[in-house]
Amino acid sequence: MLNLVWLQTLVALLQHRSFQATADRLGIAQPTVTQHIRKLEEQLQVGLIVRGRTCSQPTPEALMLLPFAKSMLKLNDRAMRAIKGRNLRVGASSNIGIYMLPPYVRSFITAEQSPELDLVIDSNPAIAEKLENAELDVAVMEWWKPLDGFQARSWKREPLVLIVAPTHPFAQLAQVNPEHLAGMELIGGESGTGTGRLLDRYFPDGSATPGVSMQLGSTEAVKQAVKAGLGVSLVLASAVTEEVRAGSLCAIPFSGAGLNKELMIIWRVNPARPEQPPGFVNHLLGAGVRSYALASASHPP
Repeated sequence: MLNLVWLQTLVALLQHRSFQATADRLGIAQPTVTQHIRKLEEQLQVGLIVRGRTCSQPTPEALMLLPFAKSMLKLNDRAMRAIKGRNLRVGASSNIGIYMLPPYVRSFITAEQSPELDLVIDSNPAIAEKLENAELDVAVMEWWKPLDGFQARSWKREPLVLIVAPTHPFAQLAQVNPEHLAGMELIGGESGTGTGRLLDRYFPDGSATPGVSMQLGSTEAVKQAVKAGLGVSLVLASAVTEEVRAGSLCAIPFSGAGLNKELMIIWRVNPARPEQPPGFVNHLLGAGVRSYALASASHPP
């Protein structure tokens, strides 16, 4: 097992490039810094530092180790904070984190005795990975693959809308239906959000399911492309509130029951208190929200 103290010394040394400066920064003696590095090199059986006249330089092996060392130290810090209840890290997929979650975060952190909260916004797959790796306490996502050791609750059912430029022929429609979209090419946004699965269910005849003409990676990029007349797309209704109000985009709902996405709140189960969700989860849910446990054999939403 790699020693976290030795790794901390290595990371500091790679930052300061001086054994004495590293010792001063860590509050230890310079020979102790040398000892930590030597022990780490002996354990890994590779050289990590090349001493020079003016500064110390990392070897290629040290640079390879650096990101892993930083991740391990961050995870250690996360574990200590979690045990002491000092910090809460909440992750959100981009659309939720940008357009929906900030008011809830603000109301939570302004409440009395609420812990310090960090909000991490990334792609849906990246947030799922961070949650699995214990880099997050809670995640709010557009799609989640059930895993043992985690629980999830439905937070909101958010409608998807078709967005078009004001000059597009569809701009005058009050609603759209499968016939309008059959065979169309849509501008794609962030991958891994489950929109494709919704479309597959909405179009039981697979031959009519819309295709994707571009994969731009974010809703902001999609909105700009639609404004420029490059095509149309599907987004969460909350993601285009300002543009619709300003008249730069038209958001057209779906007919009938509509096309809705179930947004999920997921957290790692605390074995000591398995029935007690983190406080931020309760804050988001309020009262009377349907909940259900997710197991590996369950079907994803």
